[in-house]
Amino acid sequence: MKKNNKGFTLVELLVVIAIMGILASIVLVSLNNARQKARDVKRVGDMYQLQLALQGFYDDTQAYPGGDGVATTCSSLASTLTALVPTYIAGLPVDPGGGGLVYAYDAALTTNGQSYVLRADLENVAHSALASDVDGDATVNFGCDCADTNGYFCAKP
Repeated sequence: MKKNNKGFTLVELLVVIAIMGILASIVLVSLNNARQKARDVKRVGDMYQLQLALQGFYDDTQAYPGGDGVATTCSSLASTLTALVPTYIAGLPVDPGGGGLVYAYDAALTTNGQSYVLRADLENVAHSALASDVDGDATVNFGCDCADTNGYFCAKP
């Protein structure tokens, strides 16, 4: 008697589905890392755009916004940098991750508004941009903590 073996067995199908599941999970993990890195790159780019806007403001007024000599901590951009919109920047940037991490600014303890610090919280504390930012604790002159170990990317003029 001749046996007709057309098709796949149940075991073969289960093995193929398991292999596809493992490959899909690997792809999703690496895709999540890529998204995290992309959000961090956007945050660093936003800091550079804000630096350009602040430099334009400084060129016109000879002071950075918020430099009133009053001790504060890092403030949200919306509470301190609205003077930049729309003349120096189209709109204040928002966190690309949905607002869980924040952008901050402080110029309050500077003399006559001659300096500032911008801060972005990065998701990846090992991001390569942290090697070229303002390091350490900037609370001596500002109210912003800039420690790389906390994932803070800081920029000053």
